[in-house]
Parts: sequence; C-alpha cells; structure tokens
Amino acid sequence: MIMWIAWPSFGAPARWLVSCVLALAAVAALAQSEHDRREWPKTDFSRRTVELSEIESGGPPKDGIPSIDRPQFVTVRVARTWLTPKEPVIVLRLGSEARAYPIQILMYHEIVNDTLNGIPVSVTFCPLCNASIVFERRIDGRTLDFGTTGRLRLSDLVMYDRQTESWWQQFTGKGIVGRYAGTVLRQLPSEIVAFEDFEAAHGTRGQVLSRITGHVRPYGRNPYAGYDRVDQHPFLFSGKLDGRLPPMERVLSVSAGGRHRIYPLSVLERHPVANRHLGGVAYAVFVRTGMASPLDADRIESGRSIPAATAFERRLDDRVLEFAFRNGRWTDGATGSEWNVLGEAVAGPLKGRRLAAMPSGVHFSFAWLAFNPDSEIVRSLP
Repeated sequence: MIMWIAWPSFGAPARWLVSCVLALAAVAALAQSEHDRREWPKTDFSRRTVELSEIESGGPPKDGIPSIDRPQFVTVRVARTWLTPKEPVIVLRLGSEARAYPIQILMYHEIVNDTLNGIPVSVTFCPLCNASIVFERRIDGRTLDFGTTGRLRLSDLVMYDRQTESWWQQFTGKGIVGRYAGTVLRQLPSEIVAFEDFEAAHGTRGQVLSRITGHVRPYGRNPYAGYDRVDQHPFLFSGKLDGRLPPMERVLSVSAGGRHRIYPLSVLERHPVANRHLGGVAYAVFVRTGMASPLDADRIESGRSIPAATAFERRLDDRVLEFAFRNGRWTDGATGSEWNVLGEAVAGPLKGRRLAAMPSGVHFSFAWLAFNPDSEIVRSLP
C-alpha cells in the first residue's frame, strides 16, 4: 500500500511516478487474468469468496504435481518390502475397510482420488502446511475429481475439480473461486500414524497405496529436507504469523461445539494420554512417539522421531470412559480393555469396538492459526 503522505516534498512528479507504477501493475494484473482465463476456460472467476490477489503461484503449473486418479493397492506384506515401520501413513477407515496412504507417495502427488466402502474420497496432503485431510468428493450427488492448480493461498494447496474447474482451499475444503465458491466439502476422519501401527491394527486385511502410480518419482526421498525446523519461515506465506507459537510447531487440532483447541506436539510427547472436554464433548488424546518426520531428512525413513497424535470421543454407548497409559498400553478404567492409537479396542471386554473420531488433525501451527485464529492453545497438561 502506497501512502501519499510519505512523500510530501515530491509533489506532482512523485504522484505521476506512482500513478505509472499503479497503471503498470493494473496492466500486469489484466494480463495475468487473461492468462488465467485461457488456462482455466471453465472457471467462473466472477464467483469467489477471496481476492484473487491472495492466490499465488507455487511454481508448478496446473497439474504439474499430478494427482493419482486410478490408485492401485497392495497388501501390507508387499508394502513392507519398501515401506519402513516408522514411516508416516494416512489411515482412512470407512465401514470395515481400511487403507493406508504413505506420505512418501503423497509427497509427490498431494491428491489421491479414490473410492472406499462405496464413498468417493480425495485423500490430500499439503507438505508446506503438513496438512493431511480426507474429503468426500461428492456434492449433491455429483462426484468430483480433484487436481492441483499449482497455486497456493496462505502457503496451502489450492485444488480444483475437473468438472467445473472451481478452485478449493485444501485446508478448509471450501470452494474459493468458481461455480462451487462457498461450498464446503465434507471432511472424513483420518489419522496419520507410523506404518507399523497400521500394520498391527489391520495387517491381515488392510490395503496400502501402491508405488505403481503411472508416474516415475523418487518415492522415499524428501524434496523438502529441513523444512520442518521449528523456527523456519513458511514458503510463500503472505499472512501475519501468529506469535504465540513457532510457525513450524506441529499441533494437534481438536474441534467441537464451534470451538477449536490445539496441542503442540512438544507438549503431548510427554503425555501419552489426556482426558478432556470441549464444547460439551468428552474426548481423549492418544500419543505414540517414534514416527519419522517426513519433512526432516533427505530420506523420509531417516527423519527424526516425532509423535503421532490422535483424538477420539470418550463416550461409548451410555458411558464416558476414562483412559490411562500403563506399561505401554492405553486402557479404560471402566472395563480394563486395551486400545491402540487408532482408537480401537484390541483386548478385553470391549475388543472389536471403535471410538468415534473427533474432528482433528496434525498441522503446522502457522497454517492452523491462519485459518482458525481464535483457537485455544494448550500450554501444559497435568
């Protein structure tokens, strides 16, 4: 923003110069908009919920980061030949089906268009925000297919659907430009845990996204080595950083009753379980240490150890469970049943039961707070 008062002695020449600069900027913006219209012939740019100036090029062109549209899957046993136990995977469970999507593959594709238990889904990962989010890709009975625009907003992936070429914010699942501007995709519960935890829970029947993607990529390597240093400045982030936390601090978000709460993982790693309430909902946080950071070392399997954190409702049927962590296991005080990090009872009277997932996820703090600035930050746990 240019302030005329800053140049009181320059007079008319200065105003003329600034007018020229603004005119050139307007011409550049017009040229850019014309380029956008050629590249995006279906996109209705007259419908939007954000200013187009907030959306920046991330470098790659449209579909330069190719989505996986015909995913293939392998058994856990086969995946074990190339996926190490500590590597992170996104876990999606719908009905009796469970699938794991390795971050080492999502790193190079960011979107997987899939169908699980009859539900069309998009599994998404934005490395710049450390945001792994799953959406139902069906709107009013119409199934959409998502790709990458090559654009970012607040450092976050901007997706598009191939049916209308509307643009969508990955972090919120909200349409921001085009026919679907203002429409919000339904988020589906998912977790990001170490591959060994998925194997322990679903090793016999679970499926793992295959490296056979139709593309040649150096799966297993991290193209963002060192990006998650806690004091690193996020790439192409034009917003104001929230000073309450280091920008690249990983946080677990939990939402209920219109309220948001975040837990820095540096706090949670000292507390494997927490029983809490938010917005009238009783929930538990489970924390398991030892997962490899995908954004640290050159190879994901060599990434430093970070915690995996998940959140589930504590109410099961007509009672609220209280959880403890003893001898390396989560147990509930009411029945003594044992539970895993995915909220599944694996032993005891409740074996086979599963806790309902809370709306939650693990992200970099800068990204979560950019979209949810009124969140409560938990600084310590008893």
